[in-house]
Amino acid sequence: MPDQKAVRRVVDIITGTWQAQALYAAVALRVADHVAAGHTTDEALAEQTRSDPDGIRRLTRLLTAMDVLDPVSTGHRLTSTGELLRSDAPQSMSDMVRIYGEEFHRAWGAVVPAVRTGTSGFQHAFGMSLHTYLRDPELGAKFQRAMNAGNVFFPDVLDVFDFAGHRTVVDVAGGSGAFLGTVLARHPRLHGILFDQPHMVPVATAHLDEAVGFGCYEVRAGDIFEGVPGGGDLYLLSRVLQDWDDVRCATLLHHIRAAMPADGRLLILERVVPEHGETLLPLLYDLHLLMAAGGRERDLAGYRDLLSAAGLRLESVHGLSLETSLLVAAAA
Repeated sequence: MPDQKAVRRVVDIITGTWQAQALYAAVALRVADHVAAGHTTDEALAEQTRSDPDGIRRLTRLLTAMDVLDPVSTGHRLTSTGELLRSDAPQSMSDMVRIYGEEFHRAWGAVVPAVRTGTSGFQHAFGMSLHTYLRDPELGAKFQRAMNAGNVFFPDVLDVFDFAGHRTVVDVAGGSGAFLGTVLARHPRLHGILFDQPHMVPVATAHLDEAVGFGCYEVRAGDIFEGVPGGGDLYLLSRVLQDWDDVRCATLLHHIRAAMPADGRLLILERVVPEHGETLLPLLYDLHLLMAAGGRERDLAGYRDLLSAAGLRLESVHGLSLETSLLVAAAA
């Protein structure tokens, strides 16, 4: 007879996708929004979502078991997890759930050809790279909102790195400006430069105007593989190296080293692959990056090699939330 614990473990793993897709269905049907608006019964939710009453009942029953909903005398109420699925929540994760339930779900469907060929699952599923796909402004904005929903570790950086003494911080491939905005809000004497592709300029400008106000930052457009802005004594790379192979990463890091003064610092935010598989999330994201963009997570030795080849050295490593790490690099 097979080991019953082993059998249960296999069943738990293969049904994990079902939970993820149930969460996606809740977001796609705006269940959390409807419950927050007072439509708390299965009958009311079926009417609001234009869904089959039995289908909704079965979905909400599972969502209750998943700690997304709580049963109450009037129907359902949102748990703290369910609150994160509201589209109007301050730290809403609804867009993150959407992109994982739609685009990334399709990309993972190509896991076998991706592993066999080393080409991203997204490329197999969509016929184009994720970066090409995200050039569409609407899709790019959706992706940035999804990324921002997982940025709970940004404030941690402010607690483990001393920004005092720095004058100008350059956020390379800074996206919507969420990280730079977090830094500038805490350290208003810093001047910020966000550097990214042209289609991200209006997105970042809008966010930074709201987060820190006009005047303490600038947004510049360009290609990170052709060069990065000079003038900074502190450079940021938040989940950028994970998207590219070693050759592209080496090019980018050489540009940053050339722009950075001798006493400057580079802050890298990534998930570091553990030496002996002690933590699961970095390993999950490592394979996910192959599915999504053809990228990878790296272990500390891999980061040291990349930095060393660009004339940089790993100065310190700090653990952050969600098994993310801050790597501080200095000139070698």
